[in-house]
Amino acid sequence: MVRKRKVKAIVILGVLLLLLYGKNLIERQSFRKISSTFTEVYNDRLVVESYIFDISERLFLIQKLIDHCDLSYDYSKVINEITDHESAIMAIVTEFEQTQLTEQEASYLSDFKTIIQNDLNIKSYDLLFTDSSGVNQNQVKIYDQKISQARKDLDNLSSIQLQEGEKLISKAKVLINRSQIWAQFEVALLIILVVVMFFMFFRKSGTSDFF
Repeated sequence: MVRKRKVKAIVILGVLLLLLYGKNLIERQSFRKISSTFTEVYNDRLVVESYIFDISERLFLIQKLIDHCDLSYDYSKVINEITDHESAIMAIVTEFEQTQLTEQEASYLSDFKTIIQNDLNIKSYDLLFTDSSGVNQNQVKIYDQKISQARKDLDNLSSIQLQEGEKLISKAKVLINRSQIWAQFEVALLIILVVVMFFMFFRKSGTSDFF
């Protein structure tokens, strides 16, 4: 009878240990997912938001050059300066494209890229200004409209970063809460394990009918 109780106790101990091992495996997977989620928040959302900010700054400088906002500025190299800003923007866009893009992001980024590459690709300063006519207001207005459209794309991209970031943070919270539940489960298993070991090794046979 004592032998039977001990075998039963050993079986229970084995099951408890297997449950603890399984719990640890699940918790490791959960921690990997949490780590991956926060990495995604940083690389694909926070870093991308800095890309958008840098692009917006350069787009603002392009608009200032096109609009001739500073009358004391030397505009003799304005096309080269605009080209440099656009090249810098395209370099950032290339890095942007290497992140995890949603379908909407890809669409807005593609539209923005087209505007920079095609619509704002100014070949001649005469399109903006001539000595005889001054600033070409009609052409400048067209460029300003394209820049406004590009800014809308950037605003939409920025909104997506916020939305996707909130989704990722919510996902991380779910994983953390689940991990806390598993931690409580582990504590319960350990208590049961202690109780089983107590009855197995410290209670005299015949003083308990637990097994």
